[in-house]
Amino acid sequence: MLLFEEMRLPGEAWLAFEIDQDNILHQVATFWPKGLKGGLYWYSILPFHYFIFGGMIRNIAKT
Repeated sequence: MLLFEEMRLPGEAWLAFEIDQDNILHQVATFWPKGLKGGLYWYSILPFHYFIFGGMIRNIAKT
């Protein structure tokens, strides 16, 4: 499943979920920054992604 962001960001963001042959769920966040502002945005929020996305995949796995 591939999700496209609908927020106003200085770039384009995608979130992908895949289940492999061993039934393991993989989650990949991709961001294509637009200019310096986009790069600064991505790196400024990068540490928070470990908590947000890590918790998201654990909660999906619980259900």
